[in-house]
Amino acid sequence: MNEPSAEAKRPRAPSIRDVAKLAGVSHQTVSRVLNNHPSIRDETKARVLEVMGELNYRPNRAARALVTSRSRAIGVLTSSRSEYGPASSIKAIEEAALLHGYLVVTANADGTDRASIARAITHLLDQAVEGMVVIAPQVRVFDTLHELNLDLPYVTLQSTGRQGDHSLSVDQIEGARLATRHLIQLGHRGIYHLAGPQDWVEAEARMEGFLREMSDQDVPTTAPILGDWTAEFGYYAGLELLRVRDFTAIFSSNDQMALGLIHAIRDAGLDVPGDISVVGFDDIPEAAHFWPPLTTVRQDFAELGRRCVALLVSAVGDDASGEAPVAEAPLQWPGSLLPTLVVRRSTAPPPA
Repeated sequence: MNEPSAEAKRPRAPSIRDVAKLAGVSHQTVSRVLNNHPSIRDETKARVLEVMGELNYRPNRAARALVTSRSRAIGVLTSSRSEYGPASSIKAIEEAALLHGYLVVTANADGTDRASIARAITHLLDQAVEGMVVIAPQVRVFDTLHELNLDLPYVTLQSTGRQGDHSLSVDQIEGARLATRHLIQLGHRGIYHLAGPQDWVEAEARMEGFLREMSDQDVPTTAPILGDWTAEFGYYAGLELLRVRDFTAIFSSNDQMALGLIHAIRDAGLDVPGDISVVGFDDIPEAAHFWPPLTTVRQDFAELGRRCVALLVSAVGDDASGEAPVAEAPLQWPGSLLPTLVVRRSTAPPPA
């Protein structure tokens, strides 16, 4: 007697009709629940969702896309997943999209290569995404987007001033001004800025904010130092700066480089903030546990993710009847979120 195959042993996945039978409703009702149809009563929706949970039912999105002409997918174009900001943005977008019943498809590109950027965008379009979030922060990415003249709604999490009608971002300039103003108000006049890479939109904006605040407060400054976001660069930049030591404070364009700076200052036998104050940017989870705990600028990535997904869902429409939505073009919700300064123990008045 032949043994049943592994395929035959595998239990059948629950179907929409199984959900309907157990919930005591029609399969059309279950379908309306899946599509957030407004005519479904709250108690019916709650019962159907409860049964879905009991059966561990997962809707077949490919089949639904064929029927409704809706992919219910949002594309995310990124060129860096390791840095705290982009990684936090992706997580926030995925969580917000799930609440709206959307999946997230991510494509990674080399932010300095136009062909790579175009391929990544094409990949997202091939997945029939209904909208796109751009968190690739290099200037070349925005130039390529402008050249491609996309016919689907998209929102960028960096503002270059050239695609203002598509941007929803944290005000990086204001964040840098907050950090610089804090040091000036403490009494510092010799302040250096350790900037990020030259081709990153955020790095350019934070540098601009630093220079604006220094100028407005009539404090002389030197040219910012271009870094690469890493703690290692911050460490070696700190050692070089300490050869002259004509400053009492440093504003770092991110927290990792600030960590390297603190390490270099301590290795030189100096104290933070007794001899030199340090401010970072981003408020990574570890910033509160640096020694000393780092004064930094906090960005609300969760709120940014919620807002950009809400913007896209609004732009593509959410017609539960399955009709293909008509996208608005251009988007009409440019804007920015204000960052906040988190004061900890890495800043103090300059030594007498």
